[in-house]
Amino acid sequence: MDKDRFLECLAADFTRLRDVVEGAMDAPVPSCPGWTGADLARHVAEVYLHKTETMRQGSWPTPWPPELPEPLAALDDSYRRLVGELTARDVTDRSLTWYVHDQTVGFWLRRMAQETVIHRLDAELAAGVEHDPVPADLAVDGIDELLVRFLAYASEEDPEEIAEYLADCDGRTVQVATEGAGWQVQLGPDAVTVERGESDAEAAVLGEPGAVLRWVWRRAGDDEVQLDGNRWAIGKLRAVLGAATQ
Repeated sequence: MDKDRFLECLAADFTRLRDVVEGAMDAPVPSCPGWTGADLARHVAEVYLHKTETMRQGSWPTPWPPELPEPLAALDDSYRRLVGELTARDVTDRSLTWYVHDQTVGFWLRRMAQETVIHRLDAELAAGVEHDPVPADLAVDGIDELLVRFLAYASEEDPEEIAEYLADCDGRTVQVATEGAGWQVQLGPDAVTVERGESDAEAAVLGEPGAVLRWVWRRAGDDEVQLDGNRWAIGKLRAVLGAATQ
């Protein structure tokens, strides 16, 4: 996906999130226990501002978080600032990120588009409305980001975060696959490795891109995808994904 496509998806999902969350400010967010719609709006605003200031300052902003106006006003203002910063910069411009292998503005463009689509789904769950479909290209990109840049990277850079979940793993593999894309996830006792492509595995999670994206982000249940093979390995993958995205 290129810059224009990420910005297009970011705009569409922000608009949907903003419209839906306004009617669910006091409602609980089922996918974010303990949050209301207002908490969700405030969280997204803080994330947008944090990434905007990180790009502007070239360092992690401190002190943090800032004082914000009421959640919807904060959401509107932070989105405006974020888009202004992203559009003014080239994706290859240097920027501090938490992912050592990609220190560019393009990392934050992708991350904010994916952050927004997931929280748009959260807003829809809070409002009790049917979710809008996730475009296939954005969904495939999001699955890749989660498996490679969250899950595999967490086991490489911050293994203690998921160590308890991997202790009883023995190297079994789970194939995550959707239209035109696949990832083999190997669950070992010390690390998770992810290889792109399709190959034999002890288990598989299959479905259309939006459903698989929602499943790996724990915004959909097992009934919305196809599960094949070893259910223990699938359950372990789901638990490890939860730990890697806390």
